[in-house]
Order: sequence, then C-alpha cells, then structure tokens
Amino acid sequence: MNQERVIATYLVETPYSLERAAATIAGEQSTGTFTAVPGETDELKARYGATVERIEALGEMDTPSLPGAKIPVQHDGRFRRGIITVSFPLHNFGPSIPNLLSAVAGNLYELQELSGLRLMDLELPEAFTSRYPGPKFGIAGTRRLTGVYDRPILGTIVKPSIGLTTEQLSILVGKMAEAGMDFIKDDELNANPPFAPIEHKVKAVMEAVERAADVTGKKLMYAFNITGDYDELRRNHDLVVKAGGNCVMVSILSVGLSGLAALNSYSEVPIHGHRNQWGMLTRCPLLGIEFTAYQKLCRLAGADHLHVNGLNSKFYESNESVTRSIHACTTPILGGYTTMPVVSSMQWAGTAPVTYSAVGSVDVMHLAGGGMLAHPDGPAAGFESMKLGWEAAVQGIPLELYAQQHPALQHAIDKYGKG
Repeated sequence: MNQERVIATYLVETPYSLERAAATIAGEQSTGTFTAVPGETDELKARYGATVERIEALGEMDTPSLPGAKIPVQHDGRFRRGIITVSFPLHNFGPSIPNLLSAVAGNLYELQELSGLRLMDLELPEAFTSRYPGPKFGIAGTRRLTGVYDRPILGTIVKPSIGLTTEQLSILVGKMAEAGMDFIKDDELNANPPFAPIEHKVKAVMEAVERAADVTGKKLMYAFNITGDYDELRRNHDLVVKAGGNCVMVSILSVGLSGLAALNSYSEVPIHGHRNQWGMLTRCPLLGIEFTAYQKLCRLAGADHLHVNGLNSKFYESNESVTRSIHACTTPILGGYTTMPVVSSMQWAGTAPVTYSAVGSVDVMHLAGGGMLAHPDGPAAGFESMKLGWEAAVQGIPLELYAQQHPALQHAIDKYGKG
C-alpha cells in the first residue's frame, strides 16, 4: 500500500529479544495494546499499524541501564542492545508535531519490555513543511541583519545573569555595541522578572543600541528573552519589534514546540532558540532523545538559531557530540532551510581553533560570556580577541604565534588559557 510514513530510529535495550521489543514498540504506538481487542482486524492493522523496518543487533550487557524492566521467567541474564527502525503511517496523526511526538515517543519510555530507549533520528515526509514552514531567517537571514559575512557571528551573554538594573544593562549594552559587537542575548534566567520588567528592559536596551548605531553605523542584534505563556509571547514579541528590536529569544523546552511554532507564525524577527533543560532529555545515553532528532523538530517549528553547547565547555557533553550537533543544524532538511548553530559555554578566543578544526565552517554563532566580559582589557578587547582567534583559526596560524602581534589575543591567552 502506498502511503506517506514517518520513520523513527531507536536505540533499544531489552531483556527480551530485539524482535519482541521491536514488535512491542510498533504495536504499542499504533493499533495494538497488551491483548487483542475487538475491531483490531487484519485490514485495520494493515492500514494503521506501525511497521518494523530494520533491526540491527549491537551487543549484550550484563545489567539493565534503566530500572523497572520486567525480566522474563527464563532469562539468560543478558540485556540486548540494538538499533530498531519503525515506520508510522502519516495518516495516523497528520503533519502535527504534538501528535507526532505522541506516536514516536508516547508511552514507549515506560514499557517494561525495555531497559533502555533513545529516539535517535526522525525522517519526516514533505507534508510537514506545508504545516510548519521552518525558520524565516536562519543562517542567511541572520547574516543579512547583522551585516556579518565570511566569519562567525560573535557575541556575548548578559552577565551577571540576574540582578542588573535596566540602567546598568543599558550601560553594558552600549559599551559592547560601540565596540562593534555583532550580537548580545539575554541570559535564559532573565526574561521578565519583577525587578526589571521587560518593557523597561526593551526601552533601555534599544536606546543604547540605537545610540551606538548612530556612532558606528552598525546595529547590534539583541535577543530579548520573551519566554512566557502564549499570550506573553505575542505581547512581548510585539513590544520588541515596535521598539526597533531585531531578535527574540525563547527557552524552547519551557514554551514547548507548539509555543515555538505559534511564535514563528507571526514573528517578524529571528527566533533565538535556547535549549536549557536539554540535559534532562539526553544525558543518560540509553534514555531520551538524540539531538539529531530534536533539532529537526525545533527547525520545523521555526528556530532560526539553536544552541548546541560548546567545544571544551563546562558541560558534560563531548566535543564529538557538539560537533555532530553543529553539523546537524547546518545540514538542509525538508524545505532546504538551515538553522544557525549557537556555540556557547565557557568559550573564549582560544576555543575558536578547536571549533573551526572540528566543524570546518564559519557558519556558527560563537558566544562568550565571561570569555568576553571578563577580558583584562575590557569587553571591547574581549570581542576583538574572539575575532582574532577566528582569524588565526581560519588562516591556520597557531594561536600563540598570532597573539605575538595582537595584544588583545595575548591577554586573553594569559587570562583564560592557563586552566
């Protein structure tokens, strides 16, 4: 039967056979349940049932990765791992991200037949692009708005994250904008707090941005954190745009993919997608979701920029995983669009060479909080050091050698390169 299908790939661990685990996944998430029920005809299952497409054995373990697995009476003490690919008829749920997730994830993580489960990847039919047009700006649009080409978009995060008055924030933003900074974002912890309401913050920041633009001829891109309930998203977006702002930011897991898609339906500026809370979905290697799958949903829902952690960062994630995430964001899907990967976390000029070596591209947004703001010669020198770090990386010049002719870079190495 010809029908559009969604293909989901899982990493599975089970005390049963991989074949039984695959059949359980397919049945549980489509036409089956724990026992046959009236109406579950062969015709119905043929039209609406999920299909096991492939099973690849990976090996066996002595102990389960997750608690709660039901052990067979005749168990050999082994827990089998494998890659299982299942396809789902699109007409079961339609091109709907919320209902797609109910199908490909749903109750699977609670099944006793599984001692480990991770959604690794998704292949989606073109029908999703008619419902979700994806990011309006992405890499090309962000470069156009910032006027930055042939190098990464470089920026910082407001630090300290919490506690700055709107006057203090305005002064900080003004200094960075006058230094030629490309981009600044609110911290994810600071959206619309009572001590600095967003309407006051937007006014103070945009006044500083416009004053600097009058001097430098370059308008900084500032991502205002507008995370909130649905009605707040629209109200805060409109507040930013009316004030002349050119970017908004949301914590995707806070507003949900539906919230992101709703924002994208009316947004007039790029959406900076922060992935805070991501670790709880992915840190256990036999649980949750792989970034490869997650970022596809974020891109469909409209994220123009998407955080991917940073190489040599303060977080647990390996450099190899971060590199895969960056490549995932810049690999075209469905409608052909890409999303700007945002590299951050303990970044400074010295992380430019390792990032460029791993990625082989300047199509990244490279953010440094303390790595710019705490530069010995001030934030402007911190920004300059980041540019110099990337110049050295792209030209293949050792950082220490390039620093001999560039004091801002040398002072960054003295400050950040000893630990």
